[in-house]
Amino acid sequence: MGRFRGGLRCIKYLLLGFNLLFWLAGSAVIAFGLWFRFGGSMKDFSSGDKSPEYFYVGLYVLVGAGALMMAVGFFGCCGAMRESQCVLGSFFTCLLVIFAAEVTTGVFAFIGKDVAIRHVQTMYEEAYNDYLKDRGRGNGTLITFHSAFQCCGKESSEQVQPTCPKELLGHKNCIDEIETIISVKLQLIGIVGIGIAGLTIFGMIFSMVLCCAIRNSRDVI
Repeated sequence: MGRFRGGLRCIKYLLLGFNLLFWLAGSAVIAFGLWFRFGGSMKDFSSGDKSPEYFYVGLYVLVGAGALMMAVGFFGCCGAMRESQCVLGSFFTCLLVIFAAEVTTGVFAFIGKDVAIRHVQTMYEEAYNDYLKDRGRGNGTLITFHSAFQCCGKESSEQVQPTCPKELLGHKNCIDEIETIISVKLQLIGIVGIGIAGLTIFGMIFSMVLCCAIRNSRDVI
């Protein structure tokens, strides 16, 4: 009986350690998602009329999952400390939801990468053509693109030189830069999403093992 209780206590501490790690991971995921959404090279698009919302769908899911992770981490600690089967069962269900959300984010980031790139490239092409037709039209949008991706024009920057970043040295094709930058960002989002999904699997295992151990200990008593 003492050995059984010792094993139960060990599993409980493992779950508590997992929940602390999970809570910290949730904080990191929120910070990561918000920085990608409102910081870095994409911050200039957050308030634009033509902001690439399709690109941000994965980030919205990621931030929401991060907030849920923080709440669930605290919830799981309470369930482990109280050794409550009901709370641990609810904790398992929440982890399952988070798992599905993170897998969706990861899959979206990897599979939807080409669509997101084409979407942003099309936006740039429209702003570029508007500027060439009427030098006063689309000027702000083109400046935003050039500033965000640190590029200027397509094959040549001569026609749109007034909208180019002053700190940019040399010519950089915006079509190529958009593909490179968005590809890297979405790969990072996908890696984070899949990584957190993998972490939740351990949480689900620990919670189920602890729940079964608690039930067995009560049956023994």
